[in-house]
Amino acid sequence: MSIVKSKIRTIPDYPKPGILFRDITSLLIDPEGFQLTIGMFVERYQNAKLNKIAAIDARGFIPGAALAFQLGVGFVPIRKKGKLPGTTISESYALEYGVDHVEIHTDAISPGERVLIMDDLIATGGTLEASIKLIQNLKGVIHECSTIINLPDLGGAKRIKDTYGIDVFSICEFEGH
Repeated sequence: MSIVKSKIRTIPDYPKPGILFRDITSLLIDPEGFQLTIGMFVERYQNAKLNKIAAIDARGFIPGAALAFQLGVGFVPIRKKGKLPGTTISESYALEYGVDHVEIHTDAISPGERVLIMDDLIATGGTLEASIKLIQNLKGVIHECSTIINLPDLGGAKRIKDTYGIDVFSICEFEGH
């Protein structure tokens, strides 16, 4: 875990003053770090009997697709509104100033399929919560949510567990926001 964490760079004041942006691109370009990251996810989920990995637009697609390939399961993109070409359902989530939406194809998950939701990072948990609602609307069974990074000071993982009873597994944590 400490190797993965050490390969994630922090960019101060991005996208606005006071924010410490945890950038996984520095982890992704490092072969050892990226292999270790995906290997940790494979080890955790190889016996989970998953049917699909649902990953959140856009940085969640990278570990999500790699894990789906390694496990031999389907990959489901959860996209920002208007990015999927087929019939979709949508769920909104709160931003600091306003609301955004994520969507999923209505035929992406069949009732009863076991799904892991992946993203790069959990902060307040808004996009993960919207993704949970989408999958539950399609009658999928959520095994767990998984991220590379947790920002526990923002409370998202705790809120997901308290509200939905779904665990959030993260490889590493950073204090602050």
